[in-house]
Amino acid sequence: MKRNLLLTLLSLFLIGMNAQAQEALFGAAQITSPEIHDDSSVTFRIFTPGATSVQVTGDFLPTVKVETPRGEMDGPGMAELTKDDKGVWSFTSSALSPELYSYSFIVDGLKTTDQSNPFLIRDVASVTNIFIVGEGQAALYKVKDVPHGTVARRWYDSPGLKMDRRLTIYTPPGYEQSNEKFPVLYLLHGAGGDEEAWIALGRTAQIMDNLIAQGKAKPMIVVMPNGNVIQDAAPGEGNEGMYKPAFMIPKTMDGTYEGSFKDIIKFVENNYQVKANKADRAIAGLSMGGYHTMHISRFYPNTFDYMGLFSAAIMPREDATNSVYSDIDGTLKTQMDNGYKLYWIAIGKTDFLYDANKEYRAKLDAMGMPYKYVESEGGHIWRNWRVYLTQFAPQLFK
Repeated sequence: MKRNLLLTLLSLFLIGMNAQAQEALFGAAQITSPEIHDDSSVTFRIFTPGATSVQVTGDFLPTVKVETPRGEMDGPGMAELTKDDKGVWSFTSSALSPELYSYSFIVDGLKTTDQSNPFLIRDVASVTNIFIVGEGQAALYKVKDVPHGTVARRWYDSPGLKMDRRLTIYTPPGYEQSNEKFPVLYLLHGAGGDEEAWIALGRTAQIMDNLIAQGKAKPMIVVMPNGNVIQDAAPGEGNEGMYKPAFMIPKTMDGTYEGSFKDIIKFVENNYQVKANKADRAIAGLSMGGYHTMHISRFYPNTFDYMGLFSAAIMPREDATNSVYSDIDGTLKTQMDNGYKLYWIAIGKTDFLYDANKEYRAKLDAMGMPYKYVESEGGHIWRNWRVYLTQFAPQLFK
């Protein structure tokens, strides 16, 4: 009797597993979406016969202005899909420039992902689908048939923050077999990001593999820390378990991270084959990471020879009292007097931080502090930050 019951339960389990396997194999295979055509136009499709309205929204469409608590910003455009007699809704874009794009569907007002596209990416708490079109700049974001580096998630002790914390580290092709010592780029994320942001949204491993293979960038180690000082790791990866990521985390921009940053440098220089001197250290970051870059590099004014501020938030809040923010002008002058190889500032023309960067450059001009400036199209978006990395990395450690 028991054996019969076990056999029945096993049969039901296998039937259920077979049904799930068939759904996985055939459920999404009935529709191709997105379909990238030879002319670089893209068709999006979704099967939802009961819907009355379907749109696609994404950064492949012309931007729209969106009011946010931080002011007017560029937002993703939207296009209407049309339904055929089988219940499949579709939209075909115009020819797209080479780029990595993200998108979502909106079905009767509900934003959802494309069930036919398994390639997803998380930005803060939003999950969207992605696709890559063309070569050119987009080729740097693809996995090519070139030597590949290694991406590791490492835990380090941070006495300054009184916890073990996780960071992501890219080591260049051949690192494991080499006795050579390498320079280091510390690459910092923006508000709402974590140690996963640059490697996922920024395509750092693909960019570095391709630039190194082309001889455009020197082999280097890239360290991508978590800038949220109350977290030990990204949501779902640390001891707090799975919780919804938030845009602004307590203590994020109060000087604590900047003041404890040498814990990260110490870990890297004690555990990796690196050149532990100023000429072989670079630091860069986007938005909040640009803020951290500016303040870390002047607070430790003889530590980095290369600084990159990508769409940077600049000055601290008026209520920020941490000693890191005391005597900003004096520490900038010390940094300038100590000398450095590159102070690189880049921002989009429609970025909501454009005016703040303009004011900061005026401060540097008045001091006589040298820098290079790049102004691009677009706003506060990952499309710009990926490009900035491809422009900044080749200038390092020359």
